[in-house]
Amino acid sequence: MPPAWKRPWHACGAGEQDRSDGGQSQPEKDEKLNNTSDANKVLAGEVALVTGSARGIGRATVEALAAAGAAVAVNDLGDMTQADAFAGELKAAGARAITVQADISDPGQVTAMVQKVEEGLGQVSILVNNAGITRDSLVMRMSEADFDAVIATHLRGSFLCSKAVARGMMKARGGSIINLASVVGRRGNAGQANYAAAKAGIIGLTKSLARELGPRGVRVNAVAPGYVQTAMTEGLDESIKEKILAATPLGRLATPDEIASVILFLASPASSYITGATIPVDGGMGI
Repeated sequence: MPPAWKRPWHACGAGEQDRSDGGQSQPEKDEKLNNTSDANKVLAGEVALVTGSARGIGRATVEALAAAGAAVAVNDLGDMTQADAFAGELKAAGARAITVQADISDPGQVTAMVQKVEEGLGQVSILVNNAGITRDSLVMRMSEADFDAVIATHLRGSFLCSKAVARGMMKARGGSIINLASVVGRRGNAGQANYAAAKAGIIGLTKSLARELGPRGVRVNAVAPGYVQTAMTEGLDESIKEKILAATPLGRLATPDEIASVILFLASPASSYITGATIPVDGGMGI
């Protein structure tokens, strides 16, 4: 088996790492949005901002939150063609949706992003810190720039976005922040020192924010995915797939929708007494 830094796969937990579409065709997704009964609109009246949400886990999360009745803001970096098309599909299916372009590692852009969401949809009551990048390499070959870039996007970005919405949530005495951690942040992975450090930091950030914001009714939790079905994993050599599956007690990869369903739970009233938790969604890999 090649060393981790040479493998075309890794544990997911961030929007830019996961390029798949959630495992459903667009007609199936439109039907899910259209056919959700009012009784299932548990997030009616809520406003959700999901970073890195034009594809992958982020996209599946937006779809789940919109199906539950939330107004949704789709964030991406750079070319917004895919994000704009996605928001158009959501609106056509009856959801309230806007797009917001921002580099989440830039405090000025984060402030402007949150202001745009508030102007277009209302005060953010659900934040999902999903956006991320990878710059995998063995530590002896990893540049300082690659280490800093991963920390800046994952950890700094989660901090900046949480800070930007925290005041409004505290004033409202309610809200839910969900951070994307990873199994790698809990157990490490060769060739991903930067990514593992960022994800471990997110787990610590989650606990600290939960303690700070809890007295004002704001909940902060994290989800730690394992390996997720993506365009990258679909093209893997069968021998590598077999080794991944052998390390996963459930014997398969997750779908983006399976990660999104846990995020939806943490955003909903069903998890009203949960804060400071990191929920593994890794098929047992972290046992």
